[in-house]
Amino acid sequence: SWGFKKNTQYLFAINKINQDPELLPNITLGFRIYESFFSARKTYESSFTLLSTRNGMIPNYNCDTQDKLSAVIGGLGSETSIQMATILGIYKIPQVRISYGSFHTMLSDKFQFPSVYRMLPNEVPQSLGLVRLMQHFRWTWVGLIASDDDSGEKFVQTLKPMLTRNSICVAFTKQAPHVPSPSMVLVFREQTSKLHSSISQTKAEVIVVYGDTDSLLGLKLFLHVNYQTALTPIGKVWIMTAQWDFTSYIALNRWTLKPFHGSLSFAVHTKEVPGFRDFLQSLNPYQSQGDIFIQRFWHTVFNCSVLYSSLTIKDGRNCSGKEELASLPGSDFEMKMSSQSYSIYNGVYAVAHALHALYSSKSKKEAMGKGHLLELQNIQPWELHPFLKNVRFNNSAGDKLYFDENGESSAGYDILNWIVFPNDSFVRVEVGHMDLRAPVGQEFTINERAITVPRSMCTESCHPGYFRTVREGEPLCCYNCAPCPEGTISNQTDADRCDQCPEDQYPNRDQDKCIPKIMHFLSYEEPLGFVLASFALLFSLLTVLVLGMFIKHRDTPIVRANNRELSYVLLLSLLLCFLCSLVFIGQPGRLTCLLRQMAFGVIFSVSVSSVLAKTITVVLAFKATKPGASMRKWVGRKLAGTIIVSCSLIQVGICAIWLGTAPPFPDLDMKSEAGHILVQCNEGSNIAFYCILGYMGFLAIVSFTVAFLARKLPDTFNEAKFITFSMLVFCSVWVSFIPTYLSTRGKYMVAVEIFSILASSAGLLCCIFIPKCYIIVLRPDLNTREQLVRKSKSGTQEL
Repeated sequence: SWGFKKNTQYLFAINKINQDPELLPNITLGFRIYESFFSARKTYESSFTLLSTRNGMIPNYNCDTQDKLSAVIGGLGSETSIQMATILGIYKIPQVRISYGSFHTMLSDKFQFPSVYRMLPNEVPQSLGLVRLMQHFRWTWVGLIASDDDSGEKFVQTLKPMLTRNSICVAFTKQAPHVPSPSMVLVFREQTSKLHSSISQTKAEVIVVYGDTDSLLGLKLFLHVNYQTALTPIGKVWIMTAQWDFTSYIALNRWTLKPFHGSLSFAVHTKEVPGFRDFLQSLNPYQSQGDIFIQRFWHTVFNCSVLYSSLTIKDGRNCSGKEELASLPGSDFEMKMSSQSYSIYNGVYAVAHALHALYSSKSKKEAMGKGHLLELQNIQPWELHPFLKNVRFNNSAGDKLYFDENGESSAGYDILNWIVFPNDSFVRVEVGHMDLRAPVGQEFTINERAITVPRSMCTESCHPGYFRTVREGEPLCCYNCAPCPEGTISNQTDADRCDQCPEDQYPNRDQDKCIPKIMHFLSYEEPLGFVLASFALLFSLLTVLVLGMFIKHRDTPIVRANNRELSYVLLLSLLLCFLCSLVFIGQPGRLTCLLRQMAFGVIFSVSVSSVLAKTITVVLAFKATKPGASMRKWVGRKLAGTIIVSCSLIQVGICAIWLGTAPPFPDLDMKSEAGHILVQCNEGSNIAFYCILGYMGFLAIVSFTVAFLARKLPDTFNEAKFITFSMLVFCSVWVSFIPTYLSTRGKYMVAVEIFSILASSAGLLCCIFIPKCYIIVLRPDLNTREQLVRKSKSGTQEL
């Protein structure tokens, strides 16, 4: 089959060149085909025949005038290629290698083989393509089978580090078994038994195969036997390199291809060449009586006798010549160019273009044509090298071809998907490319929708929200999956670590993404803020009513007896206390943060100072009523005003120092509560804040102490009892406030302070003013001068 395919490619290419009036005009190209039969002896014999006259093998002696050797195109296995290159290189005959065996690293040595050109790309893009393919499908656990020769060893040594650098592990590395000779059957069985054990026991679902057609015959035989005899045939996805073309030989194609269904293979880039299918359809065994390749192929695949030849069959059926190649299954013959056929076609054209350039350079002074045959005889093969090195042309399929500085083709690789049908016919579907000449980012392309691939991993992937932990003593691709620690996320599969979210975000429940934190502060819209604001307004309204009532009844004895000016000041300060609590509700800003504690501290100081002034006024008023008392001169509005102003100014001074040194400012606490950003006011200086609270506590204790000592004064001035109780409530609230305030965060800390402001202010309002309101509204009979004088006298008598 391979001899027929080579013959048809040469015949097709040379016919097109000979028919082209622009390329090598007036020159007819011819060719000879020699078969190596996988034998070193036959290879040497064919090489010496090329160097000899047609009718005798006498190297260095050639008397033919028509058969002038210009170049050699060929080479199948790597060993064959090296053997031919060694002999022909002595004569500096250009050798264009078109087979995958020409990938051998020795042939890349231009010092040892300067006459070798390869119609094949370098192996490096193929190795990169293998890695990119595995990365694309997330194959991290793969097997390697390579040919048992230098090329296979070199491939493994090159590919393994590339896989390791890209976090891909090799489950096993095996050498392909050789086709057994009768004496080596037992060795073959032992080799295949170990290979079957490695393949069947591994979790790797993808196996990379490297080697040329000759070196991998044993592997194909092994898979054929396994499929025919095993209860559970090997079901793996094979990734085959471009070196292996196992459809080249009809005899071997009787071995089943079913194990390769769904496999992927790399192949040197090809395109459909115009006219090739028509050329194949025109072939028949009687077209050329001397073409033994066509006759043998026809005899074999169509099972008929070729007339006028020794190729006969027992039933006597003769080949008509009308048999159609298109009717053959793909395992026997393909109607489109394979990669190797395309390389032959391009190799022939490369030599033709180099010859054309050579002839053109030698006939600059005379037109090509007359006398050209004489010139042809004077051309030596080594003269072709500089023109072959610099050859550049576009073939009829539209591909641009040239050799690089290493004498290698510039072509890329196609990625093919093998679809094998039950009758062993197959289709190779192009699903991707690997070409380093492509624009950046487009070197590797794959159409994953066109193929179905398995997962090939040592362990199942770690899903987002988990990260990989290494198993001791095992490859990096074998790992355990652990959930991300609290407060971290992993948003990709097989993450090596979990990452912290940005400060303004937090992990979701699955810990696979970060979501924005919610701004958290005490607002009017939420129930807690609404209730506190409602109470603040309610108490403010109540304070306004009490103030209005006192103003309306300002001339009544009970209002006058309790120092109405101080009562007005106290009620106004309490009103502001209730209203200042509203500044704590809502999103903190720079102005509100400055006003909150300052307004709270100063206004409360005024309130407590007013209470202290009322208490001292009560005591002094009682002392002044005694005959000859020296306290009479202290009783009056000036004393009360002095107490309020002086006590308040001290608090104003503390606040001024606070504002001047470390004023409060809006702050975002992103760490105290998961999922929330606490929008709060940073006090700037906690010492200043507690100084304000401490000073108010000092005023409250002094007021409580004075009021407590004056609790037994006559009933006419018995406001001291109510002040005592109000200060007791006030101190209880603020003593409870401190530990509660320190143990809360965010809006609840603000709510505690608002509650303390409302509770302490309400205590002052209720304890001091509600009893008076009760007398004014419900017991006006007690609000008379006579009643107050009577109680005053009775109280004096008791004392």
